[in-house]
Amino acid sequence: MQDIARNVVKNAINCKVNLSVAESCTGGLISKLITDIPGSSNCFSQGLVTYSDDAKTKLLGINTEDLLRFGAVSEFTAKKMAERVAKINNSDFSLAVTGIAGPTGGTVEKPVGTVWIAWGVKIQDKFALESELFVFSGDRNEIRNQSAIMALLGINERIKISKSV
Repeated sequence: MQDIARNVVKNAINCKVNLSVAESCTGGLISKLITDIPGSSNCFSQGLVTYSDDAKTKLLGINTEDLLRFGAVSEFTAKKMAERVAKINNSDFSLAVTGIAGPTGGTVEKPVGTVWIAWGVKIQDKFALESELFVFSGDRNEIRNQSAIMALLGINERIKISKSV
């Protein structure tokens, strides 16, 4: 995981971009992995842990009614998290993770291991959002680790693509 985070930081610094993170089920793991890398302050703006719905509302401004309608673990919420953390920090790139790490909390529709990851990319004056649904297996730590890996790989790809544009 540390090698992936190192690549994210290196590529962000080389591309002269900054990034911010909003995390729920990963509980700050992604921010930790990034800030463990020397020099990350040159590209990392902020990491917010918005574990509860209340935190998502207070820190990110996500509407309570939307959380009730779509759920905290949803594509809508992941995209809103990525959009809002980028806006708060005026970031070039953002990522957000929301999911069910378990061992409880899963349902038939959203089993333990269900994770939505969203990535945001500023393109000129617009902000593009992409998301992907994952259903990971394993225990709580394995689900959190897999979530962090996929989120970091996704943001790294987007940073590398922006360099070639």
